[in-house]
Amino acid sequence: MNILLIGSGGREHALAWKLAQSPSCDRLYAAPGNPGIAEEAQIVTLDASDHTAVVEFCKVRDIGLVVIGPEAPLVEGLADSLAAAGIPAFGPSAKAAQLEGSKGFTKDLCARADIPTGGYVRTHSLAEAVEALSKFTAPYVLKADGLAAGKGVVIAATLEEAKAALADMFDGAFGEAGAQVVIEEFLEGEEASFFAITDGKNVLPFGTAQDHKQVGEGDAGPNTGGMGAYSPAPVLTDELQARVIAEIIQPTVDTMRAEGMPYSGVLYAGLMLTATGPQLIEYNCRFGDPECQVLMTRFEGDLAAVMLACAKGELSGGELAGVEAGFAEETALTVVMCANGYPGTPEKGGRIDLGTAQANGAKVFHAGTKLVDGALVANGGRVLNVTASGANVTKAKAAAYEAVAKVNFPSGFYRSDIGWKEVAREG
Repeated sequence: MNILLIGSGGREHALAWKLAQSPSCDRLYAAPGNPGIAEEAQIVTLDASDHTAVVEFCKVRDIGLVVIGPEAPLVEGLADSLAAAGIPAFGPSAKAAQLEGSKGFTKDLCARADIPTGGYVRTHSLAEAVEALSKFTAPYVLKADGLAAGKGVVIAATLEEAKAALADMFDGAFGEAGAQVVIEEFLEGEEASFFAITDGKNVLPFGTAQDHKQVGEGDAGPNTGGMGAYSPAPVLTDELQARVIAEIIQPTVDTMRAEGMPYSGVLYAGLMLTATGPQLIEYNCRFGDPECQVLMTRFEGDLAAVMLACAKGELSGGELAGVEAGFAEETALTVVMCANGYPGTPEKGGRIDLGTAQANGAKVFHAGTKLVDGALVANGGRVLNVTASGANVTKAKAAAYEAVAKVNFPSGFYRSDIGWKEVAREG
């Protein structure tokens, strides 16, 4: 079948790379793509917000599956428009995508379905938010309700910092995403990510990962969209994964279906592993970035077939009717190379030479690049995802940083300690 992939980041490069390997993929198109994706797919000019144009393209090119990578088109209802035209799409409806599009929506759902998560208050004004702070103790977790490119979370150490951050948020620091702010209980523990594919009824586990949100070494500094990740996450034991499915994922899927907004696609749960068990921090309605890069590195099945089965509602009892969805036992680890200035204003246009970075089995996924007169340059904050595998996190980390050292990107930077907690545990 012919497939259309929507998106232009490192996540989409990883998806394109894996989809291009699928036996069931005849031709892969991508819009808008990037130089890395162009090595795997035919780049086409399409505006994902123009649903009529996307549908028309699919009809003309006989597209059998549309894979929607980023969250914004999902929240805007692209999957709904494709479904109305009879075109299978991997990704949830606009109503279901509220799980990511509104932090408050997800918190309210957790309350209705008795899903373990931190206490919270939804606020609609600065005065209301400041008053609500009295219900919490430091540190304070403040989240813009809407989409903020992974940067709409502030952890305030003191009451004064929390009040200042709230003032910024309601003053437009995160645009429309901050028109409402959710204040949450600070959860103690270790973060991990769990992925599942669901057709709205059945749930298929689809891997675990841990990422590094903070920009600085040792997980210090402001949050970013992600500075690196590895998969699997050993802290998510088989027992804990079973609890996540039973206590968090399945109740979410069941409640969404019962309330008339069945969720179809990948469900990405950000978790805190607390002393009393896993608790939901937040949901994403698409693959994580850069978690997708390590998941796709390990995935050994026919991704296109899995996604089509999901889109057509053909998951049965957590199985894929003969479609394999296995993962390699090896660990995959990715290091994000960023442009100087990130997560503030990144320095664009810096020259990049990948050299022999991919010579020993490593893979460099393009996240924010473009070609200028044939030369590869930085075109965003997070620019490259250098990914490699190994028998454990320690060995995967060594292989990834060996590849990083071969990339010439003078105007870029990266963390040198991705995977540090697990490396310490491995001894």
